[in-house]
Amino acid sequence: MSTIFITGATGYLGAYTAVRLLAADPELRLAALIRARDDAEAHDKLWRALQLHLDADGFRAALPRFDVVRGDLHAPRLGVAPKTRERLVAEVDSVLHIAASLNRKSSKACFNANLRGTLSVINLARDVADDHGLRRYSHVSTVAVAGQRDREVVTEDAAVDWDRSDYDPYGRTKKFAEHMAHELLPDVRKTLFRPSIVMGDSRFPETTQFDMVRAFCVLADLPVLPFRPDGRLDIVNADWVGDAIATIHAKADPAHSIYHLSAGTGSLTTEAIAHAMTASTGRRARFVPRLLKPFKAAVDLAGGSHAKNPVTLVGSLLKVFLPYITYDTVFDNSRAVAEVGRAPTPFTEYCGPLYRWAKEVRYRYPYAPLPPLSRGEEAA
Repeated sequence: MSTIFITGATGYLGAYTAVRLLAADPELRLAALIRARDDAEAHDKLWRALQLHLDADGFRAALPRFDVVRGDLHAPRLGVAPKTRERLVAEVDSVLHIAASLNRKSSKACFNANLRGTLSVINLARDVADDHGLRRYSHVSTVAVAGQRDREVVTEDAAVDWDRSDYDPYGRTKKFAEHMAHELLPDVRKTLFRPSIVMGDSRFPETTQFDMVRAFCVLADLPVLPFRPDGRLDIVNADWVGDAIATIHAKADPAHSIYHLSAGTGSLTTEAIAHAMTASTGRRARFVPRLLKPFKAAVDLAGGSHAKNPVTLVGSLLKVFLPYITYDTVFDNSRAVAEVGRAPTPFTEYCGPLYRWAKEVRYRYPYAPLPPLSRGEEAA
């Protein structure tokens, strides 16, 4: 029986990956690091994360295959009890580190999660490797490690350039986290996954991740868009990304050590995406690229305000994401497509239902409590 130590299983991408891993290998167990006061709270967090993918019966069937490891990414030695850590070191055969801070505005949040937290995970991986060997250390990074770009197609091996400036603390800390893995686990097989803009699911309109979705919906509703209509946006569906992480991590001998999980050269233009998102409204987006400079100034003003209202919320979101929307850069995904055996679904094929559903629920997922078992089910 194989055991993967996984972080971030209660997060957006982590939930996709965990469900895919369990479905692919009926003997697999997941030792999931979860911050919780007790197992009941940990199970509640798992249900909240997995209900996008599993009904109550499916969740209850999957739960025994989770080894809940109560801890904290920010705590020394992950905050894991000594005896639990000893058991993990003896039982784990691979590590899959997905948890991260995506707070692109906060250097403190990114430093604590993406550097201190990653160092603690690497130290656990080091202990496992020294004890009985580690099959693989996989790390979910980001294409943001490529730093400031403009109108490029970036390959995996050319992404990290230490002389290039970064857009934000998120990209900077994730880049150094990759460096730590290389330096501290030189003898361990490693896989680095770099997703691009992960948004929506190609199979259904529901999502639990709304920040980028909300930003795109607001932009789609503007009477005029201040962008070049031919600029490319590298957007990839979450179901493909989760499948790629699970598939490649489970492989005995992947062809490469770094994979861009992206739309690649199949990335669509801003114009194609805007029209697909608003097709049901009967409107067609108008593009006036010369307005980008004053638009950025307005976004900076709204995003820098301490007031709390819809305008400042949207301004804050756009201030963070605007560089990634306007830099017209895509990330070659041919390695991942070859490894997984299929390409991601074009965003235009599912963005319309996502746009409508997100607005209908006002950017809040309708979480439901886990229904109680009937007396007959409890007895069984």
